[in-house]
Amino acid sequence: MERKPSAVARHGVLRLPPGFRFHPTDEELVVQYLKRKVFSCPLPASIIPDINLGNFDPWDLPGGCEEERYFFNQREAKYPNGSRSNRAARSGYWKATGKDKQIKSAGFSQVVGMKKVLVFYRGKPPSGIKTDWIMHEYRLACPETKACIFPQRKNSTHNSVIPNGDWVLCRIFKKKRATNMEIDAEEGEQEGPIANNGIRFIDFMGQRDRDQSHPSSCISNSSCVTELSDGSSNGEENSSSRSIP
Repeated sequence: MERKPSAVARHGVLRLPPGFRFHPTDEELVVQYLKRKVFSCPLPASIIPDINLGNFDPWDLPGGCEEERYFFNQREAKYPNGSRSNRAARSGYWKATGKDKQIKSAGFSQVVGMKKVLVFYRGKPPSGIKTDWIMHEYRLACPETKACIFPQRKNSTHNSVIPNGDWVLCRIFKKKRATNMEIDAEEGEQEGPIANNGIRFIDFMGQRDRDQSHPSSCISNSSCVTELSDGSSNGEENSSSRSIP
């Protein structure tokens, strides 16, 4: 019997064996992981840990900072009688951006979840400083809808239809920025040649002369001044024209 690869726990985060990668789709995250978590059903793999995001800054979360990290988090209300979630962290807060995206099942085109994009800001709102940390927060569309309910098995004593807490699934990563060398290379391709001393020149004079109405003397791509500076050909033509009386 073939043995399935098992995850290894390190520093509070379950890691897959070497060679295995965890790259689920949005639908898989909602249906196979979040939905099962909410209704207390067995997960396909115990690879996503539970965590309270309010106790961590994104760079202090368990796991490698260079990798995408996945966590289950229970949402907390910002106010006792309100529906807004508490987005505060140790030294900043998560701020939502854009509209929520619907996640549909591939087979039935039913809305099974919602995806919210958030950005981490240092400091306190509204004067926080934006960072490169991004979070995708997945939640069930509505636990009472048909697409979000697990059918009960016969002779089952476990009521899996009742949601077990307001769980969300979070995917957190750091957005990569282009380096200065990459930016300089792109600008060099767009703006023109660079001199030996590193200073970039733009031929404004040549462009101005080409725009003037001198079609006979400005046929080539070079400037008109360069063409008129060669006096040998002009001298021969003038002398031949004056040799005949």
